[in-house]
Amino acid sequence: MKEVDYIVVGFGLAGMAFCEQLERNGHSFVVIDKQTEAASRVAAGLINPVILKRYTMPWQGEEQFDLAKAFFKRLQNRLEVEAIQEIPVYKLFASVEDQNNWFEASDKPVLSRFLDATLKTDVSSAVDARLHCGEVKETIRIHLSKLLDAYRVKLQEKGRYLNESFEHDALVFDSESAITYQTLKAKRILFAEGFGIKKNPFLNKLPLVGNKGEYITIAAPDLQMTKALKSSFFIIPLGDDLYKVGATFNWQEKDCLTTSAAREELVEKLEAVINCDYKIVDQEAAVRPTTGDRRPLLGVHPEYPQMALLNGLGTRGTMMAPYLAEQLYKHLEYNEPLDPDAQILRFPKKF
Repeated sequence: MKEVDYIVVGFGLAGMAFCEQLERNGHSFVVIDKQTEAASRVAAGLINPVILKRYTMPWQGEEQFDLAKAFFKRLQNRLEVEAIQEIPVYKLFASVEDQNNWFEASDKPVLSRFLDATLKTDVSSAVDARLHCGEVKETIRIHLSKLLDAYRVKLQEKGRYLNESFEHDALVFDSESAITYQTLKAKRILFAEGFGIKKNPFLNKLPLVGNKGEYITIAAPDLQMTKALKSSFFIIPLGDDLYKVGATFNWQEKDCLTTSAAREELVEKLEAVINCDYKIVDQEAAVRPTTGDRRPLLGVHPEYPQMALLNGLGTRGTMMAPYLAEQLYKHLEYNEPLDPDAQILRFPKKF
């Protein structure tokens, strides 16, 4: 029987962020994950601190943003992989009213750090930008697949990664401070399964709604864009004349199959914005782990104190994951309180 401090189930953004907390604090742990249908690998990885539809800051936005930038830079250096791209986001104005709202928002103390009040005209000659653009400053893009792959290799080298599905019925609760799972014995188990929580008999009643998002990747040599562009969707330059376009939001389907409907929706939006030739070279789909109240699911199971959950990161998971992982770690190890807006115990009837 191998004894560890933690078993971590799931290795997307949430799982990786929590593993890094364990790594930095000297804990022993094992990750169990099959690497199937991970929303983190489809996500654009763009860390943008402002909700550009309403020009507001998201929940705990500035604190999450600063912590995420420091976290990913530290992780990039430790893993020795180039995974961070500094890339401005240009908001394409849809109307004069939209433009005026930008100027008004850029004067607010909480937003002035990130919103440049100067109109930008240098987006691309292939973009229909009659009302010009506004720039969101300090934004970065994280190459999530690179980081996840490099981290997984490090874990495998240390014997800390099991590439297999987790069998929930094999979990045994020995006491309030110990569990066993097959040949593993641990003090705690952390579930970071994303939408896979629906198969978890201990946690599947929690209101994780999930919404399916799809992206297309296009090749567009004449687009010549070096900034990410935000309209009602994103166009994100990937290099070598490739651009990621998306994403869609589908609250009905809960699978990772690409659809012609999503492709047609993105093409229609894209062609309303750009006026150059392009070719679709890829399409991806995944189910985001979202909740109805747009808050994460964080905390300890009320019946099994050895069991913790880190989930519900939604559309801003890249920015939220480091913050939430740190909050949960401090709660588990030092009994520091969790934000009540994120606590799973806000749903007491779901256990």
